Amino acid sequence: MCPAVTAQTRAVTRGALWWLQQADICALLEVPLGNGRRADILGLDPSGAFHLIEVKASAQDLGRDRKWPAYRAFADHFYFAVPPELAAIVPFPEVGLLVCDRHEAVLLRPAPRHPLHPARRRALLVRFARLAAMRLAASAQRTPHAPSSSQLSIR
Repeated sequence: MCPAVTAQTRAVTRGALWWLQQADICALLEVPLGNGRRADILGLDPSGAFHLIEVKASAQDLGRDRKWPAYRAFADHFYFAVPPELAAIVPFPEVGLLVCDRHEAVLLRPAPRHPLHPARRRALLVRFARLAAMRLAASAQRTPHAPSSSQLSIR
């Protein structure tokens, strides 16, 4: 998340990630998609289904979002994650709805399944795996106690 993200956005994102974890769905934040858009959260469940969550922390953000149909083509399940005060005003009944705070989330409306085309699923799976691996490697390089390449030996 970029530094300009509000505390409310961070809280909703944290709640959505908690919900995904409870549902046994592995997630990545800020995932670039093949259409030039960026998913706030993209999750992969044990069956191989993708769950895309767009976080909306304010009524203004929710009201001006007209690009969400472009995300649906990159997930089997599409949700909006909103804070409790926005739950009653989400204008899109055809998508899933998570109501989140910084501690948890409640699924108010399940996301309908829109199965991905097999070629898109494979491309998305490769993108998801590579992004996860790159982020893990970058994280290991930032760790102060990670061994340097000269300290690693193969025995």
